[in-house]
Parts: sequence; structure tokens; C-alpha cells
Amino acid sequence: MIARTCLVVLLSVLVLGGCKSKKKVTSRKKPKIERVVIAEVPKEERTAPASETPTEIVPPPANASYAEIVANYIDNYSGIAQEEMLQYGIPASITMAQGILESGAGRGALTMKGNNHFGIKCHKEWTGERVYHDDDELQECFRKYKDPKYSFRDHSLFLTQRSRYQDLFKLSKTDYKGWARGLKKAGYATDPRYPEKLISIIERYNLAVLDRQVLGEKADFTQPDDSKISTYTVIKGDTLYNISRRFNITVESLKEYNGLKSNDISVGQVLYLHPVKN
Repeated sequence: MIARTCLVVLLSVLVLGGCKSKKKVTSRKKPKIERVVIAEVPKEERTAPASETPTEIVPPPANASYAEIVANYIDNYSGIAQEEMLQYGIPASITMAQGILESGAGRGALTMKGNNHFGIKCHKEWTGERVYHDDDELQECFRKYKDPKYSFRDHSLFLTQRSRYQDLFKLSKTDYKGWARGLKKAGYATDPRYPEKLISIIERYNLAVLDRQVLGEKADFTQPDDSKISTYTVIKGDTLYNISRRFNITVESLKEYNGLKSNDISVGQVLYLHPVKN
């Protein structure tokens, strides 16, 4: 009888001891799970612009012309491009021209699906989200961003962290033609006309003014060199308002330079972008 009682007591002690040890093990596991979650921060967020405020994008009107769509794109993203120029030294005009060309002024499928404005592919070092899109080959892997500003930041890092682009940073920040040709030479794009396309966009939409603003030089349209007359030819969908926004001129100045009595303009009309003598 005594032996049976001792056996029961011994079994009870073992059971209670086992329960206590299990509770201790459970309490030690919780902080390990939390640390793993905190450590898993996407690469694009670790290198993102300082502001965590989502980029406010104003869409163009539903019936907007291509010129209005581009002007809208410039309004939305030129500030980000100038911020990147301040931090990384890439001319804002080049960044904006590449964005307009690569993203179709924000309307391209890759941009719509993944906020990817520069056609940057995944590459082996990419650990963020991905989106697949037909390019040189079917369903290639491209980087996906939760906000457009991360795409602009990744573009800056892409150029500054690769040795093949280092010669670009020896060029003047106002030499957009040299930057455009240097990008093609370094292998950014396979299109043989890539430099000409970037230069055309920069000159058509006067994007060089963004570089001068960052460098502290005021764009002066009131005292031009008359030997280099700047003009703009009106295309379908243009208005004096969107032309003035694109070239950093007031509507009243445009009307004064061109002797206009009203806001009416016509396709094919050539407008002076500064005062012209006689």
C-alpha cells in the first residue's frame, strides 16, 4: 500500500514539472518571432526618400492631349527629380526625360502595374516586390514599388552605384546632351536613338530649367540672346495655359511676346517664348 502511494506521488511530481518547463519554453519564443518581422524591411524602403508621406498624384483630364499629359507628368514628378538631383547629382532634366520616355508619361503598363518609371529590371540583388512584363523577352522580371518616389530613388541608386555610369558624374550638371549620350554609351538602353529622344524631350518641354533652379540659377526669359530665338509650334490640344506652365512663362507674357489679344491659338502657330525686337 505504501509503495503504491509513493508511486502516485512520484508520477504527480513528474507531470507538474513537465507542465512548468513547457510554459518556460513558450515564453522565450515570442521575442524571437517579433525580431524576425521587424528585420524584414524591403530594400527600397531602407533607401527611400526621407518623407514617408505618399506621393500625391494629380491625374490628367480624361480627354487630355498628349502635350497636356506630359505637362501633368512634369507637374507631378519634377519636384522629386529635383530632390534626387540635390542628393545624387543626376540632372533633373535627364531624370524627367527618362521618366517621360520610359513610362509613356506615366501611362505605360509597367508604370501602372508596378510604379516603375524607368524600366529597371529585377537583377540578382533585388529583394523587393516584382512584376512581370514583356520587353526584350516575354514576361521579364521588373522591380515593383509601393510609391513612385521609390522608383525615382532607385533610379538614382542604380546610376550612382554602378561603375559603368561613373564617367557621367564628371560631366557638368547642365550638360544634358552629354548625359544623354553617356547613358547610351554605358548601356542603359539598346535603342540607337535613345540620346536623341531624351534631348528632344528636354528641349521640347524646357526641362533644363529644372537643373538651373536646383543650381540656383534663375531662368531668365526677359533678356534673351536675340541671335538664338526660342519658339514653340502649337500642336493639337495645346492651350496658352499649359504652354506657359511647360516653359515657366506667364500667360500674359506669352500674349505680350506674340501680340495676342485673346487666349485663342491654332495648331501650327509659332509662338515666341521671349521678347523679340522688331
